[in-house]
Amino acid sequence: MTTFPYSEDGNKRYHSWNYALRETFGGKLFKVPVDGGFDCPNRDGTVAHGGCTFCSVSGSGDMIVAPEEPLPIQFQKEIDEMHKKWPNVKQYIVYFQNFTNTHAPVDVIRARFEQVVNLPGVVGISIGTRPDCLPDEVVDYLAELNQRYYLWVELGLQSTYEETSHLINRAHDYQTYIEGVNKLRKHNIRVCTHLINGLPGESIEMMRENVKRTILDSDIQGIKLHLLHLMTNTRMLRDYQEGRLQLMSREDYVSVICDQLEMIPKEIIIHRLTGDAPWDSLVGPMWSLKKWEVLNAIDAELIRRDSYQGKFDVRQKERV
Repeated sequence: MTTFPYSEDGNKRYHSWNYALRETFGGKLFKVPVDGGFDCPNRDGTVAHGGCTFCSVSGSGDMIVAPEEPLPIQFQKEIDEMHKKWPNVKQYIVYFQNFTNTHAPVDVIRARFEQVVNLPGVVGISIGTRPDCLPDEVVDYLAELNQRYYLWVELGLQSTYEETSHLINRAHDYQTYIEGVNKLRKHNIRVCTHLINGLPGESIEMMRENVKRTILDSDIQGIKLHLLHLMTNTRMLRDYQEGRLQLMSREDYVSVICDQLEMIPKEIIIHRLTGDAPWDSLVGPMWSLKKWEVLNAIDAELIRRDSYQGKFDVRQKERV
């Protein structure tokens, strides 16, 4: 295979997040997670109660260092920890990670975001949210931010199947996701879609189809592919205990990730191919704790196949 065109030092066969940042900013950046103090519409009764069945009490923010602190202090504590390993990094992307970070009146959102986007070294902002929490006035503010900073909106989709979405209590449908992407793209806002592999009832073929539909139906610039982490104190734990959920093996996960990468156009940035979970609250799969082994296995499988991202680009196939 010739060198993959979006690869740092020629050693990756997919368009990695690190490569994209180095190309844009000329060096390494920190993506700094913070807790903005927002809730979720399917927790607070706006659309449902209880939250997504896979979600922990921290709303996917388990790894944030000091979520109870004011935002500028959270930010500083996070970068202090990161600087212990990479002392020379001076540029940062603030990541509003957990829960739904556009689920509030726009004045509240603006007040919280502006506390950190103007801190020294901040060049970008990444906002985790849901497609049903993008009212016009919020999108207008995001469009303003997009003029000032390197902005990504990360939309939780998780599955394109309505039966799965109902089972995990997403409380929005696939069409709402399509409309949410369209609203953001009218302002040229970059969109990164989150999908989870290993959700209850979904086969390997359904996981492949989730990626195919997402790529064909929405104009996205990035994608995050997650492994389902089964956590303690989540509603999904009951599905597992009652036999409705089978945890993926590492071999199956690596294989389906490579299948999905082959379908994704080369220019789409791969923000993540697995995830992090705290060991003390993870029920499984326990192999996921060895993140670098998983990533190395994905690299090895692509080499074994003599394959790469976009080899079977679904957009190209549709045009043919």
